[in-house]
Order: sequence, then C-alpha cells, then structure tokens
Amino acid sequence: MAALPGVSHPAAATVPIGELSGRVVDVSGLCVTVAGLTSFTAVGDHVRVQTLDGRDVLAEIVAFRQGQALAMTYESIEGIGAGCPVFFALYGQEQRMNAVSGGLAVNESWIGRVVDPMGQPLDGKGPLLPSSNRQKRHAVPPAAADRARLGPRIDLGVKALNLFATCRQGQRLGLFAGSGVGKSTLMGMLARETACDVAVISLVGERGREVREFIEDDLGPEGLARSVLVVATSDSSALMRREAAYGAMAVAEYFRDQGKSVLLLMDSVTRFCQALREIGLSAGEVPATRGYPPSVFAALPRLLERAGPGRRNGQEQAGQMTALFSVLVEGDDQNEPVTDTVRGILDGHVVLDRAIAEAGRYPAINVLQSLSRSVPGCNSEAENELTVRARRLLAQWEDMRDLVRLGAYKAGNDAEADQAVQLGPQLETYLMQKKTEHVPLEDAFAGLAQLLGPGEAGESAAITGTQAVE
Repeated sequence: MAALPGVSHPAAATVPIGELSGRVVDVSGLCVTVAGLTSFTAVGDHVRVQTLDGRDVLAEIVAFRQGQALAMTYESIEGIGAGCPVFFALYGQEQRMNAVSGGLAVNESWIGRVVDPMGQPLDGKGPLLPSSNRQKRHAVPPAAADRARLGPRIDLGVKALNLFATCRQGQRLGLFAGSGVGKSTLMGMLARETACDVAVISLVGERGREVREFIEDDLGPEGLARSVLVVATSDSSALMRREAAYGAMAVAEYFRDQGKSVLLLMDSVTRFCQALREIGLSAGEVPATRGYPPSVFAALPRLLERAGPGRRNGQEQAGQMTALFSVLVEGDDQNEPVTDTVRGILDGHVVLDRAIAEAGRYPAINVLQSLSRSVPGCNSEAENELTVRARRLLAQWEDMRDLVRLGAYKAGNDAEADQAVQLGPQLETYLMQKKTEHVPLEDAFAGLAQLLGPGEAGESAAITGTQAVE
C-alpha cells in the first residue's frame, strides 16, 4: 500500500490518501471473488479491477463470504480472470462518504441532457459543466416529522388523471400496466404537459432501440428542454440498471432542495426490482417471493420514500417532488409481489387496462380501479360530487354493457340504469385524448360538468376550480 503525497488544495478532499491492492481468486456467474481487501472495505464500496487485457473495470462489493469480498462489475465481466489485480482507494474518515464515486455533480447544465447513471453524457452534446456539489445517489429520505406537507394540486394535462386521480404537488402515484398498454407514451405525455419546473425521467432497463424514439417522439423538443434523462438500457449490468433509479432520484432531490417543483417519472420500478434480484441472488441470498430475495422488498421503501415534499425551510416554500412510478405488471396480475408492495407504499395508483387499450381508447386508464389518496381533500365539494357521480355511472354502465349488446336491456325499468346506458358511452368518449393534446385541469372538470348536467341534488354545473391546500 503506497501512500500518496498530501496536498493542501481544497480538491484534496477527493484525492485518496493511498491505494490498497488485492487479487481476484474466483469468477462465478456475475460475481468476482477478491482476496486481500476485507479489512478495509465494506458493502457498497467501489473497487477497480484490472483485466487481463489491461482495462480498468469499476466494480462494487455486494457481500462478504469466508473472509473474501464478492464484487459485481458495472461493465461486462469479460477479461477478468483469477489473479487479476484489484485496487481500492483509501480516504480519510471524513472524505470516505464524500468520495467522487459516491455522488453526482448535478447542476443546472443537466437540464435538457441525457446521462447515464454515473453522470456521463449520452447525447453527444459535449461534457457537462463541473460542479462542487455532490448529490448522493444512496441518500436517506427526509425525516418524517421534518417534511413539508403536500402542496396544491398539480395539472397533469391528462383528462382521466386530472378528474379521477387528481394529484397534488409532492404526491407519489404508481402507473400499473402490462407490457404494450401505453405506459411509455403516457409518461412522455406527462413529461410534456405537467405543470412543473423540471422533469427528471429515469429509463431503467429500457430497450436501446426505444430510447431515441421516446426522446424524439414521445418527449419531443419541448419536453426535453426542461427534462433530465437518466438512462440504463436492458443490456446494461444489473448495477447500472439499479443506479439508474438511484441516480434519477438524486437528480430530482437536487432540484427539489432548491425549492423547485420537480416531476420524477420512473419507468419502471419492476426492472429496478429485477436488477436487485440479480444482485441479491449473485450475492448468495435465498429467493423468497416468486424468486425475489428479501433485500428487494427492503430496498423498495428506501427508494420510493425519498420522493415527495422536501424538508421544511422556515417561512420559505419547500420544494416538492411529484413522482409517478410505472410498474410492469407481470401477466396482468395486479396482486403480484412487486405490484402489491409498491401500491402499499405510494399515495395512489393508476391502472392501465389492456381491454381498454384493445378497444382503441387512449389513454387506457381504468378510472374505476384508479385511486388518488389526496382526493377529496384537494378538490372542491362540487368537483367531488361530480367525479363520484361519474364513477357511479361508469360502474353501472360496465354492469349493463353486455345486456345492451345482447338486446336484453329494457329501458324504463330503472331511471339510474337508463342514465348510465345513455351517458356511459359518452363518458368513455370524453376520456379519450390524443397524445399531443393538453387539457387543463379546470377545463377537464368544466367539460365533465357540461356532459353530466345538473346532479340529483340540483348542484350547479359550474366548477369554480377551488384548490384545497393542507
């Protein structure tokens, strides 16, 4: 171990005081077993593996077994063999947690850019501006008693969401759907249309072909101009896919802590969990629920709880992070483990239905199965009465639909059923929206009031758009 000469410059905080060397003794599956580092390293530390062809590969220690460290690489494992040297940079006690590898140098120049989980640009627009700030990727959520409360309701620009899953600034919603039902298109629409200062988008395990399509077609130049994209494609290592989620959360926290209204979109939590499963199984964990080791369900709340309102800051307005997490529902089973766990953590859920998508209605949101836990507190009394009435009509129309198609329904026996048969199809048509169309929140309620007309109690169809704030 050779000590490096000390420096008095402030940048010395990022310079290691020495370097410890070990060696690879075994390579199995996705893991590299390293000897000679156990007395100085811990789980989560980064090491540098020198391959047989002279390349340096970054790896992370994920476990210890029988006095030896198990590490997984951020790149391909090819070229690593028994005897390859492994190096670990030593820092002082204060500097260790703030080492360069432990954070992202986030600043305003990141807006409009596409980066990888390590903060390296992927869009060919040149390097990012340097920053002395280091935003921790694996930070802890703000203390529960120290957090601000949810802000006013936020305009998502999508009729079905604004009406039936009304969202407040700092709220966390889940988008639950099977493959090919329109999650990515809906998230691109939200990134463009949501009223926010900055949008942070995490593409975890996305198909490489679809990244550029998402940026150019779904997001568009207008959406990209106020967004930061953190991307790890499906061919990336499990560690890189995991860090795509943590990195995007760190970027969103940076802008939230500046007092901004931030929209975080993550696609998808399921692929994040699959990356954690690969890491856990490689480290020797025993699979528990449907092949997922226990560490996956311990990591989920630690990630998702970081989203939401920022810390209270005296009399100043706290920053808000509104987050929408997509969940790829395996086999369209809404009760599979990841779906069930995420739904229990978040503040609401939006279900995209394959049958609705196949019928040609976009966005394919099943409003009867979708729920926002901030409603009715964020809407006016008239708006709540309106959405309750619309839900009741849609539910009754769902029950009557087959009878109408078979010709077995007779009008005049039930006034409410007659109204559902008349207005149900009109409501479904009203909820249709083009992906390039923006419908403000107040306009969505006004259009619904006009469609339904006066209610049973004769309430006015005029919607004031009053916002309730806790």
